[in-house]
Amino acid sequence: MSATTASTKRYNAKKIGFWALKIILAILFISAAGAKLAGIPYMVAEFNVVGLGQWLRYFTAAMEISGGVLLLWPSRQAFGALLLMCVCIGAFFAQLLAIHQNVIHTIVIGGILAAIAWVHRGQVLAVIGK
Repeated sequence: MSATTASTKRYNAKKIGFWALKIILAILFISAAGAKLAGIPYMVAEFNVVGLGQWLRYFTAAMEISGGVLLLWPSRQAFGALLLMCVCIGAFFAQLLAIHQNVIHTIVIGGILAAIAWVHRGQVLAVIGK
């Protein structure tokens, strides 16, 4: 096997793995949004604890669905990652200050989303004209 073939296979494996990661994250966030929109008692109670009203549950669900869809849209993946990072930041502070649960999952998922946004930063730069 030549060096070019090996590097092409490595590149393809990375590309497939990166897409799989984005699909998993999109499913995760869209599923969480579905639970929020369905009014699962746990979700309703969690947003009651936050104390900002149930409108935040619907707003968060809309952001999660939008971000999940954008994460799978090839020319808008950076925007999906940035939007979902905002959700993670909000969840971090809600978990830390109001709900008093573990925040590590928001940090890990936010870090993964930051990496996705960085890899696709050219999309953002193209929109802002740089």
